[in-house]
Amino acid sequence: MPRRRGFGAIRKLPSKRYQASYLGPDTLRHMAPFTFETAEDAEAWLTDRRREIKNEDWTPPTTKKPLTFGEHAERWLTHRQLKPRTRYHYRKILDARILPTFGDVALKHVTADLIDDWYYRMGETTPTANAHAYGLMRTILSDAVQRRLIDYNPCHIRGAGNTKRVKQIGPATLPELEALTLAMPERYQLMILLAAWCGLRFGEITELRRHDLDMTNGVVKIRRAVVRVDGEVIIGAPKSDAGSRDVAIPPHLCPVVKAHLADNITGGRDGLLFPSAGDPTKHLAPATLYRVFYKAREEAGRPDLRFHDLRHTGAVLAASTGATLAELMARLGHSTAGAALRYQHAAQDRDKVIAQALSNLATKSR
Repeated sequence: MPRRRGFGAIRKLPSKRYQASYLGPDTLRHMAPFTFETAEDAEAWLTDRRREIKNEDWTPPTTKKPLTFGEHAERWLTHRQLKPRTRYHYRKILDARILPTFGDVALKHVTADLIDDWYYRMGETTPTANAHAYGLMRTILSDAVQRRLIDYNPCHIRGAGNTKRVKQIGPATLPELEALTLAMPERYQLMILLAAWCGLRFGEITELRRHDLDMTNGVVKIRRAVVRVDGEVIIGAPKSDAGSRDVAIPPHLCPVVKAHLADNITGGRDGLLFPSAGDPTKHLAPATLYRVFYKAREEAGRPDLRFHDLRHTGAVLAASTGATLAELMARLGHSTAGAALRYQHAAQDRDKVIAQALSNLATKSR
């Protein structure tokens, strides 16, 4: 019930926020354009309106068109500090999956029922894309709550924002990795080895330059990565906050690295390790690599293997050595433990192998 007071009325909403209204000189009731966290804040707003009326400074509030979800989403995306690839990704999700349904809907009319219907109409064939869309929707609406544009976030589907892997990654075995490397053109073989044994991302590898390799200490320094957004090549920081890191090169790779530096690099200290085939000053395009990578993976007997799966292979190999969670996070450039934990779990599949090796030791001792 509205609280009785000398001027105006204050009502506590189910959200536990407060709504204020008053009768203006035009004899119409006017609502505050937003709700308040405390009754005192609502009182202060009404006091200002009463002062305006008393001083004859009051004018009727203009009737504004309700803010739509689309307008709020555009403002959120414009002012958000995002990396170019992330901004591009969010833009595609908004245009393809969210705005066609909610673009013209008043922000305050986006209800849990509307969101439930939208989410389930996306179907089950694209679980990862669905999770990304739902997560972005929830984030944008959370911002609206923080700005007091709505009273609560209507996204309440449990687990809807969690990505679900459709394709189970099978890391390459060491014989498969060797066969894949040998099947690649010589100038790209080190790319395969760095992805697998050092756990580097494609964008990190293709931005590597001669000065990023410290062969005295056997370290590759990851300080930048390259991404392509709408055909534009953008050099920036690595993907995650922890992405800037030094990765120790396994000693058995050092001769291969030195040979690559001696035979394939032009441009001095700033020369790209893996440049475009036609121009050593330009970055290697993913399509150029994939043309030879797809053929090589067939020859290696792993037609299902993606280039990024090599990073998974390296992570599982590192975990199988007994690396701790913190060590895996540092080596792979993960900011959160979740991703690194997946690799530790995968390494636990070696438990039977370890158990058999223990039995072999016992047999030899007898």
